[in-house]
Amino acid sequence: MGKSKSDKLSIFLSLVLRHHPEAANLKLDEHGWANVDKLLVGINNTGRKIDRTILEEIVATDKKQRYSFNSDRTLIRANQGHSISVDVELLEQKPPEFLYHGTASRFMESIRKKGLKSMSRLYVHLSKDIEVAREVGKRHGNPVVLKIHSGKMDRDGYKFYFSKNGVWLTKKVDMKYFEEINV
Repeated sequence: MGKSKSDKLSIFLSLVLRHHPEAANLKLDEHGWANVDKLLVGINNTGRKIDRTILEEIVATDKKQRYSFNSDRTLIRANQGHSISVDVELLEQKPPEFLYHGTASRFMESIRKKGLKSMSRLYVHLSKDIEVAREVGKRHGNPVVLKIHSGKMDRDGYKFYFSKNGVWLTKKVDMKYFEEINV
């Protein structure tokens, strides 16, 4: 079953707001905000058809709550997941004792040697839920879930952030702070 037109627009919106704003001839400010009117023009100029109603529907129905508008809805940004350097004004928070990270088995050799790194993103993404982590791992292949000893990391001085869409973020997770669990 193919992706709907709205799904394809959401994927392109994610690309623009998280990785390549130039794909819609756009510039993000230092906090990742894009002018909504310029975004709509930029996306339409790529041959995709979008208006404010469609954009608001994408933001409202996105299962992962990837996007936020500012208070007067003139600006939009991705909540997290950027590969470009922006400050989405995350607030440092104390994590729960354990968090989880989903990955694919093919990455485990490297992870066991080097720990979890943000790779092309600004942060390592963590979940408070094993099932969510397993689903993330499935997207990349045979899933593996890592149990992260985030409380210990916090006590050892690591910083954690909680994004608007419920994802826990940290810069890296050293090997001594995780264990593989069976899912």
